[in-house]
Amino acid sequence: MNKANNIPSASDKKTKISKKSVIFRILKYLFAHKAMLLLAAVLMITANLLSLEGPELSGKAIDAIGEGGNVNFKSVLFYTGLMVLFYAVSAALSYLLSIIMISISKSVTYRMRKDVFEHLCDLPVGYFDKNQSGDIVSRLTYDIDTVNTSLSNDLVHILSGSITVIVCGYQMFKIAPILMLVFTVTIPALIFFSRYRVKKVRPLFSYRSAKYGFLNGFAEEMLSGQKTIRAYSKEKVIISRFDVHNDEAVEAEYNADYQGCILGPSVNFINNITLSLIGMFGVLIFIKTKGSPEGA
Repeated sequence: MNKANNIPSASDKKTKISKKSVIFRILKYLFAHKAMLLLAAVLMITANLLSLEGPELSGKAIDAIGEGGNVNFKSVLFYTGLMVLFYAVSAALSYLLSIIMISISKSVTYRMRKDVFEHLCDLPVGYFDKNQSGDIVSRLTYDIDTVNTSLSNDLVHILSGSITVIVCGYQMFKIAPILMLVFTVTIPALIFFSRYRVKKVRPLFSYRSAKYGFLNGFAEEMLSGQKTIRAYSKEKVIISRFDVHNDEAVEAEYNADYQGCILGPSVNFINNITLSLIGMFGVLIFIKTKGSPEGA
């Protein structure tokens, strides 16, 4: 069982790279596609705004029903049809946005791999004596694939969520500013919890990457030395060693993925609490402001 104290932290590395430096390097690759990024930003904002118009149109359709069973079918059909149209256009724009982001991430990862490989070719021989080839291959493939996934999926979700929060907050401020007080509690709780989980999970992913790098290096070394292994009949010994390294890599991956998956449901739970509090206080405010003295 891998213990937490065996997991290397960022401070254990000889070469420390700041987060800002990493972000600026990635942005440098992204800004090589300024036109596509601008188009993606327009599509993202437009798709989110159209999607967020749905609840407002739904409210107008409900208001068109009126009191006493007087239904304005023309208005109801108009608002519901407009709502369906907005949702359809939003879905189409989101689809185009996904295609554009996949294309950008593909170009970025291609350039990253090319630059990394060219840099490796210029490094002195001593670097390869100090670093396992499997770890180098893991960084060239697995780590860059992680960047690819983050650019094509995670970045879109983060920016879309930010736009949604800003627009919803603005609409809520227009309708009932007092409900914004709910966010003074839930948003700090969400920020502190997310920071806590990220600090706890980040070393696990670094440890997983290191284990996969060691496994790749061991496999490469054993495969290249098959003649020697067979000559001394050490197949069973090598297989048993590989099983140990494989188990460690699988366990490291499970721990990282398990701890990482906790963040999403926890954030959704906090968001649901926020919606519940807003709904509860919204009903109380409605009863207080719209309730008649006779019904009290």
